[in-house]
Amino acid sequence: MTTAELAERVNTGGLYKKRDGSPVTPFQIHGRTRKYPQLFSRAGSTISLARWGDSSNPASIDEPSRTVPDTAVRSITPSPAVASDVQASLLNDEAFRPAGSIDPEVPDRPGLYAIKVRDRAALPQPFCNLLDSRDSDLIYVGIASTSLRKRFLGQELRARGHGTFFRSIGAVLGFRPPSGSLVGMANSRNYTFAAQDNGAIIDWINANLIVNWIEFAGAHAVEESALLRAHTPLLNLQGNPAALPLLKALRAECVRIANAGATTV
Repeated sequence: MTTAELAERVNTGGLYKKRDGSPVTPFQIHGRTRKYPQLFSRAGSTISLARWGDSSNPASIDEPSRTVPDTAVRSITPSPAVASDVQASLLNDEAFRPAGSIDPEVPDRPGLYAIKVRDRAALPQPFCNLLDSRDSDLIYVGIASTSLRKRFLGQELRARGHGTFFRSIGAVLGFRPPSGSLVGMANSRNYTFAAQDNGAIIDWINANLIVNWIEFAGAHAVEESALLRAHTPLLNLQGNPAALPLLKALRAECVRIANAGATTV
């Protein structure tokens, strides 16, 4: 099961109570299982019992049988497409390439895309440590419903339009939009950075990120959603069970700055 699924089971089943009454998080599941490699096998955000069903392990012979209701099995079984071809292709380590070298290759077709950081230390704190806690270099997964060239390359990596990832990584790196730059605009949330800052963010992206994409005819949000639940990329907010409150706060700060002086926000 994924850390998010395990946390949900722990919380709904009342299996563990924290002193402050707050729910157990996927981060805590990840951290706790990491301390006991003799008990748990970990693959990204997926956790398995290390010796489950191993007849060579005496401790497993007397293990009582465990029956999972059919409804529970259906609720945690990922889409076969995502679990096999889509996920394997999109997250194949060998397929990732430097973000600065892909411009001529990105197709004008729908698909899914994934973004990783080369070196976690390139991210400012506390994001570096937060990524370490997930034991993953994956920081974003997205969907381009019509064109990877326009959405993924243009908006997310090159600041041509309103890229969700670009706005997030810019805020994480410490950049802020010009004060009042959204006043009078129809959309009071789609902040942008100054042209000079855009250039600095793009330079950072090209130097520190590696990316991959797959063409996916008729791409649907269900595949993206399954990937978010399974891998909880650091900078995804919507649909991410482990979305970072800190990232939400940084983006909200950018919105406030860009709307400074407006009558209403």
